Amino acid sequence: MNDAPSRLRAQQFELTRHLRDPQASPAPQGIEDRRLGIYRELLFNNILGLLSGNFPVISQLLGEERWQRLVRDFYRDYRCRTPLFAEIAREFLRYLDDLDSDGLERDVIPPFLPELAHYEWVELALQLSDAAAPQDDAEIGDDELLEHHPRLSPLAWPLAYAWPVHRLGPDHQPEQPPATPTLVLLRRETGGDVRFSELSPLAYRLVERIGESPELTAREQLRALAQEAGSDDSAAFLALGDGLLRQMRASGVIVFARAANPEA
Repeated sequence: MNDAPSRLRAQQFELTRHLRDPQASPAPQGIEDRRLGIYRELLFNNILGLLSGNFPVISQLLGEERWQRLVRDFYRDYRCRTPLFAEIAREFLRYLDDLDSDGLERDVIPPFLPELAHYEWVELALQLSDAAAPQDDAEIGDDELLEHHPRLSPLAWPLAYAWPVHRLGPDHQPEQPPATPTLVLLRRETGGDVRFSELSPLAYRLVERIGESPELTAREQLRALAQEAGSDDSAAFLALGDGLLRQMRASGVIVFARAANPEA
């Protein structure tokens, strides 16, 4: 009886190895194959159904055979770092990132797949985020935004991709990424809905700068951005930037905090 725990552990590993990879790992002795078959199908189909719901574009794009093959490889080969069911989609991203791009089978894994998977996953990630939007100082009027501090909401995520992830699908699978990146903003609204919007390079960099340097006023942000862009018309640049800030504030992407000593 002293070796009962070790024998039980060995039996459990034997069973789980078989459930993960029934082709390479023989079934434990003494268990009816019909019963094992129920577990084999149940466990794999649970993972398949979960990932199909999290990555609907990828599952449609690959088709049933290639999609099941990819999920089967993940199920068999990858060791998840968390027992939480809601985190399996994130583990699938890690699996794709860990694959050697030089060794990928292009009939199974298109080169854009990791970015497309991330684009599909971030909606779930933002829905599950515990972050709370900061309070906007409602006393700051739209006509004085430039003198105060814009702050990026933790529920607004600027994202940059090499591939046009928002256009990929069964009928659009490019072999090479375009010359310019795809810039998008993901935001969670008050009611919980998640929205995607495409950003211009200027708007993307402004949002990025606000997240990086919240200590700067809006005027300081825009002046620094004008320098980056090589703009000689600072007045026109400030006017354009002021309009962007108003739009972002109205949609909850940024909030404003009062500066201690606003410029006159």
